[in-house]
Amino acid sequence: MAAGSGGSGGSGGAPGPGPGGGGGPGGSGPGPGSGAGLGSGGELHPRTGRLVSLSACGRTARRQQPGQEFNHGLVLSREPLRDGRVFTVRIDRKVNSWSGSIEIGVTALDPSVLDFPSSATGLKGGSWVVSGCSVLRDGRSVLEEYGQDLDQLGEGDRVGVERTVAGELRLWVNGRDCGVAATGLPTRVWAVVDLYGKCTQITVLPHEPGFSPSTPIPTPPLEPSAPPEDSALAEQGTSRDEDFASMELSEVCGTLIKLSNNNKTAERRRPLDEFNNGVVMTNRPLHDNEMFEIRIDKLVDKWSGSIEIGVTTHNPNNLEYPATMTNLQSGTIMMSGCGILTNGKGTRREYCEFSLDELQEGDHIGLTRKSNAALHFFINGIDQGVATPLTPPVVYGVVDLYGMAVKVTIVHNNNHSDRLRRNNAILRALSPEGALRRAAPAAQAEPERLLFHPNCGQKAAITHEGRTALRPHATDDFNHGVVLSSRALRDGEVFQVRIDKMVDKWAGSIEIGVTTHNPAYLQLPSTMTNLRSGTWMMTGNGVMHNGTTILDEYGHNLDRLKAGDTVGVVRREDGTLHFFVNGMTQGPAAWNVPPGVYAVVDLYGQAAQATIVDDVEVTPVPEPLPEGNNQVSPSSPSSGAGGSDLRFHQLHGSNAVITNGGRTALRHNCRSEFNDAIVISNRALRDGELFEIVIQKMVDRWSGSIEAGVTAIRPEDLEFPNTMTDIDYDTWMLSGTAIMQDGNTMRNNYGCDLDALGTGARIGMMRTSKGDLHYFINGQDQGAACSGLPPGKEVYAVVDLYGQCVQVSITNATGPMDNSLATSNTATEKSFPLHSPVAGVAHRFHSICGKNVTLEEEGTRAVRAAGYAHGLVFSTKELKTEEVFEVKVEELDEKWAGSLRIGLTTLAPGEMGPGAGGGPGLPPSLPELRTKTTWVVSSCEVRRDGLLQRMNYGRNLERLGVGSRVGIRRGADDSMHILVDGEDMGPAATGIAKNVWAVLDLYGPVRSVSVVSSTRLEEPEGTQPPSPSSDTGSEGDEDDEDEEHGLGGQDQVAIIPTTLEFLENHGKNILLSNGNRTATRVASYNQGIVVISQPLVPQLLVQVRIDFLNRQWTSSLVLGVITCPPERLNFPASACALKRAAWLLRGRGVFHNGLKICEKFGPNLDTCPEGTILGLQLDSSGGLHLHVNGMDQGVAVPDVPQPCHVLVDLYGQCEQVTIVSPEPGAASLKNTGTQGDMEKADMVDGIKESLCWGPPPTASPLKSCEYHALCSRFQELLLLPEDYFMPPPKRSLCYCESCRKMRGDEAHRRRGEPPREYALPFGWCRFNLRVNPHLEAGTLTKKWHMAYHGSNVAAIRRVLDRGELGAGTASILSFRPLKGEPRGGFEEPGENCAPPREEQPPPVLLSPSLQYAGAETLASKVQFRDPKFQRTHHAQVAFQVCVRPGSYTPGPPSAVLREPPDPHFSPAELEWVTKEKGATLLYALLVRVE
Repeated sequence: MAAGSGGSGGSGGAPGPGPGGGGGPGGSGPGPGSGAGLGSGGELHPRTGRLVSLSACGRTARRQQPGQEFNHGLVLSREPLRDGRVFTVRIDRKVNSWSGSIEIGVTALDPSVLDFPSSATGLKGGSWVVSGCSVLRDGRSVLEEYGQDLDQLGEGDRVGVERTVAGELRLWVNGRDCGVAATGLPTRVWAVVDLYGKCTQITVLPHEPGFSPSTPIPTPPLEPSAPPEDSALAEQGTSRDEDFASMELSEVCGTLIKLSNNNKTAERRRPLDEFNNGVVMTNRPLHDNEMFEIRIDKLVDKWSGSIEIGVTTHNPNNLEYPATMTNLQSGTIMMSGCGILTNGKGTRREYCEFSLDELQEGDHIGLTRKSNAALHFFINGIDQGVATPLTPPVVYGVVDLYGMAVKVTIVHNNNHSDRLRRNNAILRALSPEGALRRAAPAAQAEPERLLFHPNCGQKAAITHEGRTALRPHATDDFNHGVVLSSRALRDGEVFQVRIDKMVDKWAGSIEIGVTTHNPAYLQLPSTMTNLRSGTWMMTGNGVMHNGTTILDEYGHNLDRLKAGDTVGVVRREDGTLHFFVNGMTQGPAAWNVPPGVYAVVDLYGQAAQATIVDDVEVTPVPEPLPEGNNQVSPSSPSSGAGGSDLRFHQLHGSNAVITNGGRTALRHNCRSEFNDAIVISNRALRDGELFEIVIQKMVDRWSGSIEAGVTAIRPEDLEFPNTMTDIDYDTWMLSGTAIMQDGNTMRNNYGCDLDALGTGARIGMMRTSKGDLHYFINGQDQGAACSGLPPGKEVYAVVDLYGQCVQVSITNATGPMDNSLATSNTATEKSFPLHSPVAGVAHRFHSICGKNVTLEEEGTRAVRAAGYAHGLVFSTKELKTEEVFEVKVEELDEKWAGSLRIGLTTLAPGEMGPGAGGGPGLPPSLPELRTKTTWVVSSCEVRRDGLLQRMNYGRNLERLGVGSRVGIRRGADDSMHILVDGEDMGPAATGIAKNVWAVLDLYGPVRSVSVVSSTRLEEPEGTQPPSPSSDTGSEGDEDDEDEEHGLGGQDQVAIIPTTLEFLENHGKNILLSNGNRTATRVASYNQGIVVISQPLVPQLLVQVRIDFLNRQWTSSLVLGVITCPPERLNFPASACALKRAAWLLRGRGVFHNGLKICEKFGPNLDTCPEGTILGLQLDSSGGLHLHVNGMDQGVAVPDVPQPCHVLVDLYGQCEQVTIVSPEPGAASLKNTGTQGDMEKADMVDGIKESLCWGPPPTASPLKSCEYHALCSRFQELLLLPEDYFMPPPKRSLCYCESCRKMRGDEAHRRRGEPPREYALPFGWCRFNLRVNPHLEAGTLTKKWHMAYHGSNVAAIRRVLDRGELGAGTASILSFRPLKGEPRGGFEEPGENCAPPREEQPPPVLLSPSLQYAGAETLASKVQFRDPKFQRTHHAQVAFQVCVRPGSYTPGPPSAVLREPPDPHFSPAELEWVTKEKGATLLYALLVRVE
């Protein structure tokens, strides 16, 4: 700018005297402030933002694609500014597509070497930019209210910047000085202009004279006066400024509010102790069309809920402020969350897509009452639409600093730059230009290569030209390693990185995901999961959205990856988000993810360096896959359209998701929601048309499963209920085995049970031309379920994804069928079992096999060539833990009887000596294989070395057909499981040896089978896919551990850490000592959370001792586990404030994320004295046990995710605890019963009984109750089918004196509607029966009463077979009755007696007291010999039943008693008599042994 800086008057003129020069003799010069020859000082630098084009000799800049892009419009002056010279540009063109406009300032960065960011506010290293009416330095706001709002300037307006000789920055608008914007500028700065948002073209004007220091100028006003030609604008601006100046917060406010900043800022005192009493109002009513806008300055992460805003007619000076504004029941309209509340009541549930609870610090919220009386809310400047059409004329603005919201400030600039960038990304996605651009990507140039953005976390660095990100000091810090992609991802574009380097110091590892935040403007958090808006991250094996876990068990655990492994993420066109691990898709993780997201990698914990990988092959994303990595067989429905146009309708229940072009339906958040997932066909079914679905995924968390049927209600007219059986008109459903019409049961015991179906099962529905409804299971017609469907009405197929059923797909068999309903008797292929291993090489049969067997197709097919025996085949290798060996039946020979036999053997196939004919010396059948230990399942019997172990196991293998699948699995708990058609039959045997081979016997009708399972590929370390067990050591290591501890086989004890200690990250009032093994709270009553640094290892008992109690406080220690990495936690004042991934025991309650899920569990922790030792232990199934002074209190929480850490909160009375060394002898829970899942339905309306599920008889004596074991042995002697009873761990519950006292059971409970009291069965042992899951959840728990029925052993089997009381007395045991035992009471009719007529059923006697129902005259005693100790005992049996209220008549006891009846109950109501059929339902079998 030195050359010609003064300008020239003309071609022949002398230098002019001052700015602009003067006219010379040779010509007339321009007027002041301009020059004909600008020279280099008035030009723009040729290096610009990527969307800018220059013209007019570098004086005009234009942003290309103004309707599609709003940024990348940065230009700088060609030369540094001269002091006292104004660099001025004119706005030539604006568009209305965007918010925001021109930004201008200065920077010390040389444009010739500058890496241009997308906008001016992304400039660092000494940059000052005026944006709107804010001044930002290096992207951070330093002055909120300055000068004239640049966003309000129009075409033709001029704006300039000047650096004064004093190093000040001044802004000039239309020739007027706006005052000092910043001080301390470097001597060498360039002018910078950002053609942002609406501004699309500018032209540099000749230099204008700047600020003259010799001229005295008073302190510049906040707002400049407008030029004469803009007088109208000036009046409007002045009025607006005066209004803003008078707009303050009323000094009369909530009791905890503190005002500052001239009453424009409000802050809630004691935000960590109090969450309400933070209401504040404006000091005057709002004008029509006036914007009342506040900025969130501070949030705390302790409470739920956040800021609420609205209007009220109440004058702040006359109002008695409530604790929260939504408590005010008159004259008040508030926005809370995403809804609108009027006078404290919800009037609009979902007003907008934004939720106030999800806003973060810096976000803006505004409202305005329009002149037409409509109330509008604004979030970050975006109008959310009409909240209410009729607003009173005089209203005050009101803000409720509730929950997380702590501090807000009234703002004048409602176009603040921080929020404009977020909003522009949204607007771009929603704009027609953007939609057109996405629809036609071929018209655009290929986007640049994916790189990491230079703006990264504080401890991160970008190298290798943006391809590699690392934490240079990874051993010093474990976080602040967030990096983002340099540009947004395209739909279907995979962003994948390779882990290059890891460190072993920290817990946790790499996290990956996407975010809507532009990296150029994002203030990067320490970890990406702390970001509470627009972010989806995979962390560990879960998925988090905005800092909240949405999937607990999603895919492979990222914390177990090693250097060389790869992770990736992709957003598909349908808005689903998928993650990849080593190229393998993990399935959909999230839905409705907006377009234009940036990839995010968090180099957290162990992950120290990662590099973007290009052109890697990943498995294609299959459409039907749900969350998780469950595989679907090739025979399951493909995504291709079948012959039918039937699909699922776009209207469905709130928890349902339709994918795969309408062919697949799944229930979202399947582990936290069990209903609201009804789906319906897209059109009515034609007569004779089959609608068939296949079950693709199930979870074992809930009771109940899929329900299916038809409805005459059109999808458009259906208000989807929680479950389809709630509909009371025009609907026919099959639920379990019950056929229901309009919510009422029409018939029970239909030919199939939907609750018994597993993964791969197919269900079909069809209405015939006669109006009959038929169901088909795996292609087989189950017969007419009901008739009389209205022939003239259209019916739609309807499926309820209830309980265990998570995902289904329409099969290609859907479509018209033959009118004869003829179907094949052979079962079609089903999907692979749920527990099949990951993809690899196919299993094969060993070459050593029975003499009648020939192996084909490279050992994957076995055929018995002759006879009915000598058909043994083995697996080629030992089965690994949890590995499934599965075969499919291909050919049957019906002339033989018997069944396929399958099992496990410790005999290596090559060890068998030669037989008589020179071949292998294998026996003719599998039960005769006794050379080494062999476990065999034949028909429904389980044998070990030929000896019968149990009967009635699982599905009878004699019923297998062609296409049936049979598999075997050795569990991690040393159990053997059989799988039939993908459904696990449960443990068949326990104590299985480690080195076993799968063995099959092609016996009888089964002539040939083929292998359909596969084994894991053995890959070199570093390239092997991550495995859930990859960090548990090899089998050899486990053997070494067994020998070291002197244990073997099933008595294996978990590896115990050498030392346990508390983590250095703890509550602020904690002092650690004794090698971090003792924690002491040194102040107050809270802020005392400590976490044990080592994760809780399964089978390891971790114990702490209460050392000191301070009786001046109430309450006491809180104990539990957290599954989030404790190193990154900012601990709240108390553990109860933890809202994520926390399971806590407090008092006698169990809490999950702050919500009570169970009460009256175990002893009261608040009453534990000093010296009490409390312990936590995980069993093999993930159940969390509480131990008190070495006594196991049972499972407090089932299915705890791992890894987890033990947490102790030294709260209230508890001031000091010490870690007690773990005892190896107490660390084993093998073969002990654990409390099962507590289903959601059990907890909806009431409190479930305290549970402490007793162990089975084979449990260790140290851990079992002897009385429970004795009762269990007697129950086994009854030889009752296992299918009648609940599976472990919910099988039994002991009510002996010690067990009930240990649980703290109360003697009486209330149940039913109306509630009625009953006594707990003290002194008995309860064996829980399987009941209809829907009745259990909806009827038993809520409405029916509980009672007892005394019985005798001769009648038990008949009662169970019939499923109701009133069976005969035919005995299946040879019990000897006691001499002189009286007959009568509850005895059933004899075997030869004529059955009672249906119209006069015999009365059933019940009692709410087992002391009465279990009396000897009503429950006869029998004598038996204990098979274990060979002692003689007496036993009684009774039934615990649920009774429908109103079906029975209470009365006095009719039986003659030897002892007085229960005094707790009135004698007039001690005996209940019912004659109604179906009035009772069997709940449990009770056993008492003397």
